[in-house]
Amino acid sequence: MSKKDENPKRKSLNIGHPTYYINRELSMLAFQRRVLDEAKDKQNPLLERVKFLAIVGNNLDEFFMVRVGGLKMQYDAGIVRLSIDGKSPAEQLAVIRSEAYDLMVDARDLWKNELLPELNQAGIHLLGYEQLSDKQRESVDEFFHEVIFPVLTPLAFDPGHPFPHISNLSLNLAVLIQDGKGRRLFARLKVPATFPRLVPIKRSSGGQRKDGTVPHHHYFVWLEQLIAANLPSLFPGMKVLESYPFRATRNADMVIQELEAADLLETMEESVRRRRFGSVVQLSVTKAMPAYLLDILISNLDMDEKDVYRLQGPLGLSQLMELHKIDRFDLKDKPFLPRTFAPLKVDSEDGSIFAAMRQGDILLHHPYDSFDPVINFLQIASRDPHVLAIKQTLYRVGKNSPVVSALLEARRDHGKQVAVLVELKARFDEESNIEWARMLEREGVHVTYGLLGLKTHSKAILVVRKENDRIRRYIHLGTGNYNHITAYLYEDIGMFTCDEQIGEDVTHLFNYLTGYSSKKDYGKLLVAPINLRKRLEGLIRREMRHAKKGAGGRLIFKTNAIVDKPFIKLLYQASNSGVKIDLIVRSMCSLRPGIAGLSENINVISVVGRFLEHSRIYYFQNGGEEEVYMGSADLMPRNLDDRVEVLFPVKDAQIIHRIRENILKSYLADNVKARAMEPNGVYQRRNSGGKDLLSSQEWFLRQIQVGGDK
Repeated sequence: MSKKDENPKRKSLNIGHPTYYINRELSMLAFQRRVLDEAKDKQNPLLERVKFLAIVGNNLDEFFMVRVGGLKMQYDAGIVRLSIDGKSPAEQLAVIRSEAYDLMVDARDLWKNELLPELNQAGIHLLGYEQLSDKQRESVDEFFHEVIFPVLTPLAFDPGHPFPHISNLSLNLAVLIQDGKGRRLFARLKVPATFPRLVPIKRSSGGQRKDGTVPHHHYFVWLEQLIAANLPSLFPGMKVLESYPFRATRNADMVIQELEAADLLETMEESVRRRRFGSVVQLSVTKAMPAYLLDILISNLDMDEKDVYRLQGPLGLSQLMELHKIDRFDLKDKPFLPRTFAPLKVDSEDGSIFAAMRQGDILLHHPYDSFDPVINFLQIASRDPHVLAIKQTLYRVGKNSPVVSALLEARRDHGKQVAVLVELKARFDEESNIEWARMLEREGVHVTYGLLGLKTHSKAILVVRKENDRIRRYIHLGTGNYNHITAYLYEDIGMFTCDEQIGEDVTHLFNYLTGYSSKKDYGKLLVAPINLRKRLEGLIRREMRHAKKGAGGRLIFKTNAIVDKPFIKLLYQASNSGVKIDLIVRSMCSLRPGIAGLSENINVISVVGRFLEHSRIYYFQNGGEEEVYMGSADLMPRNLDDRVEVLFPVKDAQIIHRIRENILKSYLADNVKARAMEPNGVYQRRNSGGKDLLSSQEWFLRQIQVGGDK
């Protein structure tokens, strides 16, 4: 502790004052800035830069649908609920509009001035319709008339035709036509999402040639431009005067009245349907759209004109992700083969995977460690004659899930007792989860949908196995979803264990989720909303006591977000007690680091790179008796109070050493992909200070090749 810290006359700051907190919505937009920085970074391969730009577009869509949608509902209802930094909903909406618009403009400037010319130079040509040669125009016009034209449905707007519904995130054309009597009429044409947004112009835009080689040049034209150029075909006998694209984003922040729902599954299906009709929270138009056409849209969409964003094209950046599918591996990140721990490679039913777990806990760090052992674990359990039951939570499993297939096999083909909690309220995965739930139920799986008022976000598998005269429980706990696709895109951690006390806790957890239980005394697990907040607070306060005794105090938290005010206040107090705190926070962080008398012992970094950082790790030095917890919970009110979350302990000394020395230490040393937060909330790339450059994600990938980090 410095002399300044020891000064008894030191000014005491009001740690609850809004000045010392960062607005969570602005913090989320700052995260999108960091993603956009990756699109700007010329060290990244070209198609990866395009991917990051598409991610910014997709993230902003979700941000407006959920966060802005929620704020607008508060504003419309007259609810004046101040944010953590003291802003009303109206004040937040005003600053969000400004920040989000600047972000959208910068993203499109990057596309137009850098990425588009570089793609063209690299042989990927995105052409405007007016740029096409006669032969190219003939080819795409033929495609239009044969394939696209039959699908299109122009909708008139006049006294006999009401204004058509504009579906969420749909791309549309506002068309002005003139009839034979000289009357000007308005029509809306939806650009069908059933076709690629980027229409390939010639055969070389596909995959491999007949000789097996990959084409170098790829040519595309924008779908909306192709349709706009052929509008006369849709309005015979009329004169098409002009057309302009527009795109509407609707509020998708659904509130489910579970207590009034007789059937949660049917209620969720109806809620998903209602989402398509949410109020418009954003209207994107091109700068060329004239005021009179824009007025028609604003009036009939019943929206606030302040929510109009005039932009240069393209509208809807998320669909640029289509370019990443092109077979130009010279323009992408180098592929890698995840590592598989030898005892987990077994795909037979001889029980070897169970024997490996009996030897000790096994840690997997995805995507560097393969996700296959998790799938193998379920597949082997489904076929093993000694396995009596399988229980699992499912949050986002995606389509064609081998995880669900293994559960279905266990029940259908082998008669196992299978119980699955399917979280129907996993936002934007509701439809997929509803489909899985119905399929599992048809096969006789015990399917539940969680607890009233709580979203189940925990990640757990429990396998109950009969071994001689005893029952043994085998468990997988993780930080990420049981999704075999995102497991190769997201950074996550999972642990296999057959620890008896954890097994007992997980059994009680499933009883809590599927039946009736008021258990409050879990032995090893921290479970929200039961004991997680209280236990985590206690662990932080214990670190404060160590610091005050001169035994050192050290916290390292790796999370997706830190916005819970009570925890931020507690971390401020810990800093003032002399605890050294490093926070590795991917996206939102409402804490301000480095403020004298408040948070000078706190550092905050954010790592944004090839893989989405998704694991949550809570490290406590504990006077040398280190403790580590991992799981699904971020430091957010919703995770701590309104969800079923689990943090599980790591007890194996070697695994703790790996987490501290290899995983956390690598993140903290990152001076390539890590950005450090300044006290004002601005993130800056870290200065290497003359040290060798180190990217944590690249370091983990190198360990796969050399067989390290185990």
